[in-house]
Amino acid sequence: MKRKQMIKTQNHISLSPKILKFLFSSILISTFLLITFTNIGQTTDNDRKTKKWKILHIMSYHSPWQWTDDQLKGFQDALKEFPNIEYKVFQMDTKRKNSEEWKKSVGEEARNLITSWKPDLVYTNDDNAQEYVVKHYINSEIPFVFSGVNNDPAKYGFAGSKNITGILEQEHVVQTMNLLKKIIPKLKKIVVIFDSDISWNGLRQRMEEKKSEFTDFEIVSFDIIKTFEEFQHKIKELEGKVDAIGMIGIFNFKDKNGQNVPHQQVLKWTAENSNIPDFTFWEDRVDYGTLCSVTVSGYEQGFAAGEIAKNILGKGLSANAFPFKATVKGAPVINMARAKQLKLNINNNLVLSSKVFKQYAWDK
Repeated sequence: MKRKQMIKTQNHISLSPKILKFLFSSILISTFLLITFTNIGQTTDNDRKTKKWKILHIMSYHSPWQWTDDQLKGFQDALKEFPNIEYKVFQMDTKRKNSEEWKKSVGEEARNLITSWKPDLVYTNDDNAQEYVVKHYINSEIPFVFSGVNNDPAKYGFAGSKNITGILEQEHVVQTMNLLKKIIPKLKKIVVIFDSDISWNGLRQRMEEKKSEFTDFEIVSFDIIKTFEEFQHKIKELEGKVDAIGMIGIFNFKDKNGQNVPHQQVLKWTAENSNIPDFTFWEDRVDYGTLCSVTVSGYEQGFAAGEIAKNILGKGLSANAFPFKATVKGAPVINMARAKQLKLNINNNLVLSSKVFKQYAWDK
């Protein structure tokens, strides 16, 4: 009997009121701390969105210009849920002023602005900003996000950097050529024209790599042209010798005074004086008279960069959490005024599936 009572006593645990009170208090404190830290985490995310952020946008080129303006609009649209962003825009203007002396000077000016204004994030577009500004900040504490970059980021030393990432501009080369072939079924020989700006080197390399995908036609040469007069002679010289011209690098043709001829003037002269069908990779040039393109969207480039910036600012993520990538969406664009001038009959289905400019920009 005593043995059974002993066993029963050993299996029964009796807790004193003090111990029960201690355990209950511990549970209450643990629950309170859990709820508190959960709310702190939630508040931090919300606070990051409503915090006042400073973003410096450094353009390689200038505004107004559709390419640069579309990128900035896309970037800002991606960050609409952040109501307290202060933007400052710095234009390097290296399309219209492209001497090495100017690029170095304006790059230093941009870097001085970073030092004095102390942005929370720097958004840059196109290659010259990377060469003359961003590469001076590799592995610094300031996050940099780019768009519209043609060259391999490794060229600027960005590979493996903790604070630099962005969106690559990779043109729709094959798609544009296929569109051109649909417009000109007898397409055989193409010449591609570049100015002397070295930022085109990456694009030229990509076009070289794509040549094997062209079976019914070929790129017979990549011509680098330095002056507007040389360009005019080249266009006349190519009449009857090639079936199409790629209007790619057209910003740095010098006039007789050594100044850059505005690219709109180059395109207007071409539309009015050339009987050779032409193509490009950018919509704004089709508006100014080039026949066709499957375009790189500046807006999509900027929006994708803005999505990265949103995660860096809103979630506190590091730039190196986002690999370099290219946007993939392209849209066919045709200038019907140019097609009419060239006496080209374009399939109605092709017209209906493309964005169409019915007149030249200077006639609007």
